[in-house]
Amino acid sequence: MQTRKVVTVIPEKKQDIIQEDSAELKKKKVAGYARVSTELDEQQNSYNSQLDYYTNYINSRSDWEFAGMYSDEGITGTSIKKREGFTSMIQDALDGKIDMIVTKSISRFARNTVDTLSTVRKLKNAGIEVFFEKENIYTLDSKGELLLTILSSLAQEESRSISENTTWGQRKRMADGHGCLGFSRFLGYDRGPNGEFVINEEQAKIVKRIYYEYLDGKSSAEIARRLTADGIKTVTGKDRWDTSTIISILKNEKYKGDCLMQKYYINDYLEKKLIKNKGELQQYYVENHHVPIVSAEVFDRVQMMMKSKRRKKRVSAARDFSSMIICGDCGECYGSKVWHSNSKYKKIIYRCNAKYNGEKKCNTPAIDEERLKEIFVEAINILLIDKDEIIDNINCLLDIKKQCKTYADEIRQAAVKVENIEQVYRKIINDQKSNPLPFEEYEMLIKKYGHEYDNARESYNALIEDNNLHEREVCKLEEFIHQFEHCDKIVLEYDYDLMKRTTESIVVNTDGTITINFIGEQNITLKI
Repeated sequence: MQTRKVVTVIPEKKQDIIQEDSAELKKKKVAGYARVSTELDEQQNSYNSQLDYYTNYINSRSDWEFAGMYSDEGITGTSIKKREGFTSMIQDALDGKIDMIVTKSISRFARNTVDTLSTVRKLKNAGIEVFFEKENIYTLDSKGELLLTILSSLAQEESRSISENTTWGQRKRMADGHGCLGFSRFLGYDRGPNGEFVINEEQAKIVKRIYYEYLDGKSSAEIARRLTADGIKTVTGKDRWDTSTIISILKNEKYKGDCLMQKYYINDYLEKKLIKNKGELQQYYVENHHVPIVSAEVFDRVQMMMKSKRRKKRVSAARDFSSMIICGDCGECYGSKVWHSNSKYKKIIYRCNAKYNGEKKCNTPAIDEERLKEIFVEAINILLIDKDEIIDNINCLLDIKKQCKTYADEIRQAAVKVENIEQVYRKIINDQKSNPLPFEEYEMLIKKYGHEYDNARESYNALIEDNNLHEREVCKLEEFIHQFEHCDKIVLEYDYDLMKRTTESIVVNTDGTITINFIGEQNITLKI
């Protein structure tokens, strides 16, 4: 027989009531937090007005004790990593110096949903409350976190929208030929009244000195040492010049009056990490953009000298054919090997990198580097027999490529589509603030247009990629014609530049032959 359950109710303990007249009520230690972007001269929620407002607001409450103002001026709200004022405030709160934080809105606190929620929860676990005045949210309230999740997501979407609009505007300016520059960290130019490039004569003397000393045969390291020894400061005020700084100045096209835009880009609006553009995004090159400091002739001579020095620094000529030779059996690349490295019979050979990786080894032979150079010379001389005809054929091919396919109209249409969807998306977010929809309906619309936006952006990026590939192909053909036109009727010795600028790939076949695939679909097959 089952024993009957017995439930005993333990009553709550009665708390002693402290009379106001017998003990002073404990005041909450309340701190204010303000953040603005100071890039705008005038804004409603300016930095100083926020500081004054919250200082007076907290001091006006008899049950609150002012615990200080924390602030970040001109710092992005998408991440808390670089916000020293914010970080200091959170640490002081966790150390027991603050009981409550008051701020204008969620967007002032953070525009990153993850940062907002994780920080609030950390504070909540320590018994510390955050009050968002605009949204009227107290985080210790049971409904606070749900509202906070929804509204912080909206703030993050708003930040994304602002970021993409800003990026769009910047790229539109680039496409229109308007270059931008961080003048404070760029030697030789100051910002003019309308944002134009104005030569800083004193700094320009340093730039010219760097270029002319390099032309005189001095290395970039030597130039850096001489500038340091002469007590000349860098553009950022440092006493010591680095070799890398000299090289970047020597390679920067802006000193000859041209401007290459979008060398770097930010791939994530939350992290805002600057990434070098290696072809991921379209670039814009504007000739005669501004007044040059050095002539185009001086600049081009420096580039030729730098290229020549780099070539001389190659450890061995084995690099000449790196990633160019393909195995005709398995399709893998050939790699360089050194045979008899410690004897007088030392030589460099190329062999399939995957020759012994599988159960069956490739049947393509290894090839001696010197023989490979000889084969290239033989092949280029065969082409030169019909030099004029080949140039005519490639010019025809070049004309066809230039005329048959242009992506400009398609890219413009795709860009307009992206922008239109983005505007609808942004309108939904903005309307939600003033005239909110039921959450389920709002979420459905956000997902719908978010999906449409992603598809439109993907199509736009694909067109950009196709256009870049097309332009690279045109460039290769133009370079081939230039090189081929300047070739003598017969090439007597191997030339690295000629090989790189005329050759698409080299295939080693199983029958002991090699096929040189020249740019412009000109192929020559010879025996090893």
